[in-house]
Amino acid sequence: MFDLVDLLKTDSPKEEQEEKITTVLFHQTEECKNLVEEAYRFEGISAPAVLENTDADIRKHIRESTIEIVIVELNVSDDVTKDMQQISHLLPNHASVIVIGSEDAISTIRNLKDMGFYYLFWPVTKPELIDFVRNVNDNRHRNSGLGKSRSAKKVAVVGGKGGAGASLLAVEMAYELTNKKDSSCVIVDHSFIGGNLDILLSMKRFKKRSISPGALSANLDLSYAQSMTTTVNPMLSLLSVDSDELNETQLKEYTRALATQLSDQNNFIIEDLSWSSFQKSDLEYMASECDIVVLVVEPTVSCLRSAASVMMNMETLNSTARFITVLNYTMPEKTATVTKQDVVKFLKQPIDVVCPYEPKIGEWILGGKRVGDSKLSISESIHALTALLLGESLEKSKPNIFKKLFKKA
Repeated sequence: MFDLVDLLKTDSPKEEQEEKITTVLFHQTEECKNLVEEAYRFEGISAPAVLENTDADIRKHIRESTIEIVIVELNVSDDVTKDMQQISHLLPNHASVIVIGSEDAISTIRNLKDMGFYYLFWPVTKPELIDFVRNVNDNRHRNSGLGKSRSAKKVAVVGGKGGAGASLLAVEMAYELTNKKDSSCVIVDHSFIGGNLDILLSMKRFKKRSISPGALSANLDLSYAQSMTTTVNPMLSLLSVDSDELNETQLKEYTRALATQLSDQNNFIIEDLSWSSFQKSDLEYMASECDIVVLVVEPTVSCLRSAASVMMNMETLNSTARFITVLNYTMPEKTATVTKQDVVKFLKQPIDVVCPYEPKIGEWILGGKRVGDSKLSISESIHALTALLLGESLEKSKPNIFKKLFKKA
């Protein structure tokens, strides 16, 4: 006898497996939030994480290694390009980013494309949104599209002479970027004999990573590059290598190759180019590879001359890097041999940040404390330098950028 009940029990179709595209949404309006959630639900795609407007939630979700797609709604933005520039350092390079906005301009699409972001014009229908998301996801799996062009901003920190304070400022910027700006950073050590980055980073029993003799002929990949770094905190690591077999030129080339691998997984690569190990090849590297050059000058004739030489060579090499000039008083201002006006005149560009003389800074560092977190007068200069690095204005007490961009309608 034909048993319909048994047939239904044995041959009932299995539940359709949910399509998995791990997504996080930053929204400004309920309309956009509802459309994204409904579209994903209707198509059977795993629901996106929708972030509340708190730094804690942003930090918790945005750095998840499983995130594939980040959707940023900027329908309430006055300037989509500017707002994305201000938050780009918070977005992990491994994720593809879709910006939803109502700004109808070719320049917006072009600018976001240059930054490695997709742009979806609002209003959009649910099928249009899902088609767009799936195309972006397909690009990810084929390792093509805009996402693969996003890599870390390379920042060279150069002192006009040894002892100008370049290493200290490189470390303090990195701490601010990781602890206060939620950006992932790698500090690259170019001092292959000695150096004091471990002291500035309060790292105990630190030892540089040793490069094996056959390493130059081996293929470099991300996993190996990461194994050559030392973790400082979850968002900050130090790349510092040494070798008994390689000369300084080979060490520099190898270090740069490692940094290139690491740039795909970090927001910033901060190169501490100590003047004691500075070479002509460093100028060529800065001109062709670095996005920003922080030039640290102390108020002495010798330092000013060296700094001017760096700028002249960068101009000759047609560098497109953005310069940030820091005047660092490593001595009381009254004992300085050059004035601020002399620095501006000689370098032919304004001073962006002035770091005042601080006699207790050595004691503070040796105590394992962060200068940027202190009440020392130089801390404000460090905050200003980090803000300039991110392209932020130096106006007082601006609201958190995420609170501005993603507040609920």
